[in-house]
Formats: sequence, structure tokens, C-alpha cells
Amino acid sequence: MTQRLTKLKEPFLNIPIHYFALIVSFLNLILFHFPIIKFVVGNVDSRSFNVAVILISLIILVFAANALVFYLLCYISRYFGKTILSLFFILNAISLYFINTYGVMIDETMMSNVINTNFNEAFSFFSFKFVVYVVVFGLLPSIYMMVARLRSVKFKQFIITFSATLLFSLIVLTINIGNIAWIHRHSEPLGSLLLPWSYTVNTARYYVHKYKQNRKEILLPDATIKNDEKAVLVLVIGESARRKNFSLYGYAKNTNPLLSATERLYHFDANSVATYTIAGVKAILEYEKTSKMYEPLPNYLQRTGIEVVWRTNNTGEPSTISVEKYQNADYLKQICAGDECGFDGMLLSGLKEQILESQKDKVFIVLHTSTSHGPDYFNKYPKHFEHFTPVCNRVELEKCSQEELYNAYDNTIVYTDYILYSVIKELNQLTDYKSTMIFVSDHGESLGENNLYMHGADMSFAPAEQYEIPFIVWVSDSNTKLKNIGTLSQHHVFHSVLKFLSIDSPVYKEEMNIFE
Repeated sequence: MTQRLTKLKEPFLNIPIHYFALIVSFLNLILFHFPIIKFVVGNVDSRSFNVAVILISLIILVFAANALVFYLLCYISRYFGKTILSLFFILNAISLYFINTYGVMIDETMMSNVINTNFNEAFSFFSFKFVVYVVVFGLLPSIYMMVARLRSVKFKQFIITFSATLLFSLIVLTINIGNIAWIHRHSEPLGSLLLPWSYTVNTARYYVHKYKQNRKEILLPDATIKNDEKAVLVLVIGESARRKNFSLYGYAKNTNPLLSATERLYHFDANSVATYTIAGVKAILEYEKTSKMYEPLPNYLQRTGIEVVWRTNNTGEPSTISVEKYQNADYLKQICAGDECGFDGMLLSGLKEQILESQKDKVFIVLHTSTSHGPDYFNKYPKHFEHFTPVCNRVELEKCSQEELYNAYDNTIVYTDYILYSVIKELNQLTDYKSTMIFVSDHGESLGENNLYMHGADMSFAPAEQYEIPFIVWVSDSNTKLKNIGTLSQHHVFHSVLKFLSIDSPVYKEEMNIFE
């Protein structure tokens, strides 16, 4: 019996590398590419013969192309090849979990989110389902790959096999030439579902772009302060706050009980430039939309002679931010007291006192929040802000009802309402200052609409929920009037701040300023 089992296992455990590459490519296809099949079926007319042609061609091409690459890796080094393929399968399993659970696309935007996610955010995604995915789809196939004994092949056989597979792939591609237009039109979503190349290629693209962006910042032209009037502006950068869930904008549930009763409060429709934090925050702090790395607003104001304070309970901030008073969550927790020190309430600790201690006439403060970042919305606010129940109290959002998911998210907006009202309350006590508060989010959030969750979709096909954001302004002086403007962009912040703080700059654009 033992001998029979040994003979049965032998073809799978003692195997030439070209057969091994075919087996692993087949496993990769059937385990991780159902999302591509689902996408093709959902985006090609099912009554058309093309759906079968495209589907079969893509399956063959994915199988053949992966087999080629896997074959090459194992030919270069059998141990190296097996190790890399094992790692691929584990990462594929993690990627598949997020694709199936949250409807994400593994593109450059998503890889940027992954790379810039801190430990607490990453841990919030942990669940039993996540473990099952990693074990079943990742670890078990990896164990087989690591125990398999690969037999090398001669160079001549390698060239023949490699060339034949490549020729076969080209023939299939040629047969499918009539559908190239469809494939090109859907290249981004298809590429983001192609494992393992979606995260490998887009990680490389992210670091290439990051290298270009991290070149020495380009200084803006020198600016001057036009008067000595005492003024303070607090810019609150929201996280994943979508406009449609603010009752200020007509949402049926009262998510803004405090702000709705606040005088001299204005709100505008606005759109974010992207659906992820790094790009959103960069846009809020830059003077115009550009791929170049110009001096961000806090650095510019500090160099001009403004008191600048940056307080953050988040990540994804531009690497070029360089202000003397940079206060992160670790610092703020040391000066915080009460039950809000684990939440964005810590950003308010000693805020008024810090403003009064300033020796300068002009003060600019940034509060970078994290309140509405998923998937654990239920963990982003103190429990006494749980106004809407029942709530989704798990990170597998698709397992929650729409009511539970909306309630959990809406409670984060109620907490945001409290944070903003608290800032206004503090500013109202600074009678010697002309003051204002501007709140704008980095991007929006999907809550199951079209089977999408959270954010990070490419702007070419992102739903409105992920880029329609609130832009809320409060002013202390009733004589301070705001323009009647349509939909704003995040770039309106830069020029509005210059206007309010009476800064004369060559880059100032009056049409991008919200104050009269």
C-alpha cells in the first residue's frame, strides 16, 4: 500500500521543471482568476459570440504567459523559483481576499494605500475569513511547491519548450485580434485582477513615481504678509468622508446635529482629485494640479513667517511636509486626557492654548483626522457617539446588512460633526483673532454600492461615492463673506488660505479663492 502511494505521489513530487510550471500555472489560474472571468462575463454582451472568444482566449493567454514566466524562474534556479512562486501564492491569496471581500482593484492606487497603511489599519482587516484565504489558497499550494523535487532540463529542451509556448500564445493573441479594442478599453480593470502581476507591476510603478515625486521640492516664489491683523485658520483634513452622508447636504439621517445649528457655517459641493489619501492630501496642500513636487502649503507659510502647527492621527501625508511643530498621535496622547485619547478627539488637546502661546500674528493649524476610514468604522468613535443602531461590527463588510454598514459609517460622521463643532467652539473663544475653519476630505468612500467597499478605485471608473466630498467653512466674523461658487476642488484650499491670512504671493489665484 505504501509503495502504491509512493508511486502515485512520484509524478507530482519528482517532476521536470516544465511540467511543474504547467501545474503551478494551472493552479494559479483556477484559484485566483475567477474575478477576471466574472468581469469579462459582466462586461461583454452575453448574447454575443465574442464573450466566449474573449473568455477562452484570456484563459489560455493567462495560463500560457504565467507558465512561461514560472518556467523561466525555475530554470534559472529551482530553489529560487519555488520560493518566489510560494510567495506569489500567499500574496495572491491575500489579494483575492480583498478583491472578493471589498471589491477592490489591485492597481497602483491600491498598492499606494497598502504600502502606506500603518499597523493599526492593517490589523483592522484581520478576520477568520482572511486566515482561511491565506491557508487554503496560499499556504497549502506553497507547501506542495516547496516539497516538490524539480528535475532540471537541458538548455536545448528549455529553448524548444519556451519558444513553442511563446509561439502558441502569439497565435491565440492573433486569433483574438478583433477583440483588441475591447481588451484595450478594459485594460486597467483586467490588469488589476491579473495575479500575481497586478501587485508586482503596480508596486514597481508606485516606487518609480514615488522616486520622481521625492526629488527635491521646487520652492514657490517668496510671499509677504500684508498686515499685522491677528488671524488663525484651522484646516481639518477629513478621512474617507463622503458628501452624501452629511445631513448638511440633505442626507435624511441627522448626522450633523451640532453643525446644522451653528451660525456662519457654509458648505460647498466639492470633488477630490483621486480616491486615496496621498493624492488627496497632496492636492489640498498644492497650489495647482501638477505632477511636480512643489513646496506644500504648510512649508510655504512657515517660510513666509506664519506660525504653522501640524497635528495628525493619520498617515499618507506628503513626505515633503517639514514644519517645526509637527505633532503625531504618539505626542498628542501624552498631552491628552479623557476617553477620546484613542480617537481623533486627541487632536483637540490643548489646541486653544497652543494658539494663544504663539508669538506671531498669523497662525495656521492642520488637523489630519482618520475618523471614517474603514473597514472597522465601529472602532473610529467613542461608544456614546453610536447614535444609529444596529451597527456593522465586523471587518467583512459584505456580511453586514446595508442598514448596519450605513449606521456604523454614519456614526463616524456624527463624531466628525462633534470634532468640527469643538474646533469652532475653541475658535469662538479667541476674541482677539479673526478666525475660520475649513473642513475638506481627502476622498470619499463606497459602502457596498455596486459591490464596492471603501476607496481606492481608479478615477477613470471610480463611483461618485469615492470622490464627492464635503467642503465646509465656518467664519468668526459675520463681515467675512464667501463667494457663491459651484463645485469646488481641493486646490481651492491653498488660495483661500492665502487670502484669509492676508498673504501676497505671485502664485495666488483669485478665481480659486472662496472668500470675497
